[in-house]
Amino acid sequence: MSQSKFILEMNQITKEFPGVKALDNVTFKVKPGTVHALMGENGAGKSTLMKCLFGIYKPDNGDIIIDGQPQMIRNSKNAINNGISMIHQELHPILNRSVKENIWLGRFPVKKFVFLKFVDDKKMYKETKTIFDELDMDIDPNTIVRNLSVSKIQSMEIAKATSQNAKIIIMDEPTSSLTETEVNQLFKIIRELKSRGVAIIYISHKIEEILKISDEVTIMRDGKYMGTWNSSELTTNMIISKMVGRDLTDRFPPIKNTPGNVVLKVNSLTSTHPKSFKNITFELRKGEILGIGGLVGAQRTELVEAIFGIRSISAGQIYINGKQVNVKSPVCAKLHKMALLTEERRVTGIFPVLSVMENTLIANMRKYKKAYQLLDEKKRKSDATKSIKKFKVKTPTYKTLIKDLSGGNQQKVLLARWILTEPEILILDEPTRGIDVGAKYEIYTIIAELASQGKSIIMISSEMPELIGMSHRIMVMCEGRLSGMVDRENATEKEIMTLATQFS
Repeated sequence: MSQSKFILEMNQITKEFPGVKALDNVTFKVKPGTVHALMGENGAGKSTLMKCLFGIYKPDNGDIIIDGQPQMIRNSKNAINNGISMIHQELHPILNRSVKENIWLGRFPVKKFVFLKFVDDKKMYKETKTIFDELDMDIDPNTIVRNLSVSKIQSMEIAKATSQNAKIIIMDEPTSSLTETEVNQLFKIIRELKSRGVAIIYISHKIEEILKISDEVTIMRDGKYMGTWNSSELTTNMIISKMVGRDLTDRFPPIKNTPGNVVLKVNSLTSTHPKSFKNITFELRKGEILGIGGLVGAQRTELVEAIFGIRSISAGQIYINGKQVNVKSPVCAKLHKMALLTEERRVTGIFPVLSVMENTLIANMRKYKKAYQLLDEKKRKSDATKSIKKFKVKTPTYKTLIKDLSGGNQQKVLLARWILTEPEILILDEPTRGIDVGAKYEIYTIIAELASQGKSIIMISSEMPELIGMSHRIMVMCEGRLSGMVDRENATEKEIMTLATQFS
């Protein structure tokens, strides 16, 4: 065993892709038994650095040292053999198999009978149960994964890393889909892993969370290493300044416009699903940003999807500009000048194998038809280029695949897509989820400008400061019911949380 005080050292790591230098001589060092946060704006190089560590990418230059020994990590299996495990932001378990099978996949314990080998199911159950007990996880190893919540699946992935005797566990945005209670449980597990000497590399954009759980923070910017600090030395403003390279005196742009006449009226809207939303009534005015708050399970997404024609309703009416409308489908919603930016951009937003141009224009293709069903390529390129410039999308070219852009830039493309359809009512479901503070401000600015132009906006957000900082009014939901409406001037986090927990 080496005497090095670091369990991991990445020295002068460089990685280039066509048109972009993703990593520029980056140094990253982690001590055993610590939580080391890795922060930076989208596109700063965090994910690329971790993919180099996990064997997904091969660095163009630099070296990786684990436990004092230089290592050449050729692939993910090689990384796991070196005690490195990675829990990705997008979880991809085998949903129709049991928890224990997911944990031991590819390395099932076996028992022999004469010349035959069989999976030792009892041993697999016992070893899985032992890991869960040690980590204080309340999961039945025989449960089919499809029946687990997101937080339980994440716990399963942590248990899987533990079963692989991981010395270093990379957690990429581990709390992006968790409730506050689930976050606290995750932190409890992380502290248990720390006590065993396991190093956690923690990637998140949630600064308050970082300051709470991490021991050290490394910040990257534009593919470069900015520095490493003890968490106790940092404040929210210091982190923001180091991430974006400038001071952000205000986290939100000013919302100065005064809303006008009622544009959208929803009256007693009730879902066909008995456990979803019921008797929801509200109004949306011209130029208004109406925030919708509530805890996970409040049925906020289900409500706006019903307004947009994705889900069916059993009762209630929708009025646009005083006229009752029957929104049967998203196509119908678009005809009524509505647009919906969905919650999960990677699942229901982007087309990853298509270019930035195709993703920008895909909701508005009829506009580019010429004779004989041909497309007007000149106009398509012009509109895509204008949108990239208007929304400040960082991309080498409009031909770049959207999957190669950072999350914040993907979100800007999706906003540009819907703005090209010229909507009057824009529904935004968690528009800044998984996006860094700098890109958030840019998206906030776009939203504020749209409101000042007279666009009416519904914005779902799970971040209280965002709701209060960006909304004219805040509608709070709890268990599918409307539990309160708060004006911006009188809104406090305590009041919103109180309304969000007024269970029936």
